[in-house]
Amino acid sequence: MKKYNDHPFAYHAEIELEVSTLTNLGSGLGRVALPGEADAKWVVMVPFTLPGERVRARVFRNHKNFSEADLVAVLTPSPHRVTPRCALYGRCGGCQYQHLAYAEQLAWKRRQVAELLEHMAGVTFAVAPVIGSPQEFGYRSKITPHFNPPRVASHVAGVADSGLSSEPGSATPATASLNLPIGFLRQGTRFDLVDVPRCEIATDAINEKLSEVRARTRTRLAAGEYQRAATLLLRHAKDGVTTDYDAIITEEIALESLPASPQSALRSPQSLRLRFLARDFFQNNPFILPAFTGYVRAQAAASGARFLVDAYCGSGLFALACAPAFERVAGVEVSESSVRFARENAAANGLANATFTAGDAAAIFAGLTFPAADTVVVIDPPRKGCDEGFLAQLFAYGPRAVVYVSCDPATQMRDLKQFLAAGYALTAVQPFDLFPQTRHLECVITLRR
Repeated sequence: MKKYNDHPFAYHAEIELEVSTLTNLGSGLGRVALPGEADAKWVVMVPFTLPGERVRARVFRNHKNFSEADLVAVLTPSPHRVTPRCALYGRCGGCQYQHLAYAEQLAWKRRQVAELLEHMAGVTFAVAPVIGSPQEFGYRSKITPHFNPPRVASHVAGVADSGLSSEPGSATPATASLNLPIGFLRQGTRFDLVDVPRCEIATDAINEKLSEVRARTRTRLAAGEYQRAATLLLRHAKDGVTTDYDAIITEEIALESLPASPQSALRSPQSLRLRFLARDFFQNNPFILPAFTGYVRAQAAASGARFLVDAYCGSGLFALACAPAFERVAGVEVSESSVRFARENAAANGLANATFTAGDAAAIFAGLTFPAADTVVVIDPPRKGCDEGFLAQLFAYGPRAVVYVSCDPATQMRDLKQFLAAGYALTAVQPFDLFPQTRHLECVITLRR
């Protein structure tokens, strides 16, 4: 380790510490006294540990003000520690919380949202209890296993684990492909893959299909068909599991009932049927979608606005789920193919009050005729949050209310500071656990002008 920083711990030094909290990345965090500095408390982060546990850990990296370590042993376990369901847990980087009882996962996720609010937005606000997933395992409707062809795999970390040699000519594609990992990134690495024959958070239908897909992929690898690293797709929807990125698939979502109103009396389908490309973004936990979309619609409708704009509408999930509660709905999306599906989905569900436009990212609200004072905007940006240009357009338009859906509460709370500065007040914070057993969650915040 020529570039290893040995302060304050030597490489692979073993230390004991008590874990005091969980970070929003899912790691346990504790503090230890440094040698000769009894009053100094150095932060150490250890994955797969829980608050209240005393553990032995092996340091592998020192940063400027904290260290990272691997768990060696749990000396005093938490009463909330449970046995992980997955045999690969701790090696596969997909899950962070299988060792934590589900009720406690929800409690910690709520706490982490509150801490992000305080530390990133400077706001102390009551966070509602996290709405949990109806299924704790077997919920994920899309997985994307990765693999490297033998010639690529021989140049990345972890080849020894796969049974391959890095010596040129030591293995043919046919023999190497028999042991080649097809799966996900190994915990704590950027390139090393773990072979995953079954994923416990994926649906049963996906796992049944996975065996077939892996066998077919190994046959193609043995034939030398792959020259580069690749990603497979398994997506489960109403019509079964597809592996074709360009397939058109159908998802059906039960809609929660609306309070009686002139709008809902005219158009209130019992379920929402959506079609979209298998490769396109769509929420990957269908079991929680009725509650998730129902909450967004209820918050938008509670603003009293007559009109709704969905500024990242995709194939129409939120726009069409909300349409029965509004006089008119407009969806805006930069992807023309997604807009085409959104229009077809509106027609298929009999929602004539929803229109969709392929908008320029630089002019999201151009040509919109809805009066801002009578409009609520729903936004569901990518993980990086809203960019400055979008927020400037949104604030210039000045809608009555905004319902902000995010898959990364950290970037959401960063953006919240700008909403507050622009004259919006925070009225509700509701996390949803779309991703049990992992550190990820969705959070919906509601803002009023």
